[in-house]
Amino acid sequence: MGLVEDIRDCRLCSGRFAATATAHQPRPVVWFRTGARLLIAGQAPGSRVHASGRPFTDRSGDRLRDWTGLAEDEFYDLSRVAIVPMAFCFPGYDAKGADLPPPPICAATWRARTIAALGTVSLTLLVGGAAIRWHLGLQKVTAAVAQWRAWAERGVFPLPHPSWRNTGWLRRNPWFEADLVPELRAQVRRLMDE
Repeated sequence: MGLVEDIRDCRLCSGRFAATATAHQPRPVVWFRTGARLLIAGQAPGSRVHASGRPFTDRSGDRLRDWTGLAEDEFYDLSRVAIVPMAFCFPGYDAKGADLPPPPICAATWRARTIAALGTVSLTLLVGGAAIRWHLGLQKVTAAVAQWRAWAERGVFPLPHPSWRNTGWLRRNPWFEADLVPELRAQVRRLMDE
């Protein structure tokens, strides 16, 4: 059995998910293949992705595709794009209906093996705080994203999560869409056209 199958069969969080307000079962959403050159490092699938089994099949995905300039068929091209969240399953909601964070056990179990299996990645997009913390060791999303030029030189773009919940953040930080997004699109396009 290979790594992808091992992750798809993972049930480490069955008890944890059963105890959430959603009381759901694990459904790892695995979307990567060795040789992909663009890594999208996300947080965890949401409820719509849990239902569809395909990453970013929600409004966050629409916004992320807009930021990258990728058409849907390009975004889901496994030969070029790997989408590897910090947790492969929907973590569920708490009693108040808020998203639960990605369970750390998922990254501890699968992250290093998955990153190693990808091979050489030319460009990495760190989508949200959990991915930024794991990959860069930085705690503050705004500070990490504000330093985007230094990270971009290393082939890394720290990004806020594209959730509708971050619309206020985008309004308060107009430099993100004015400066970072055009450079992100240019680098993604160069990579996809190689």
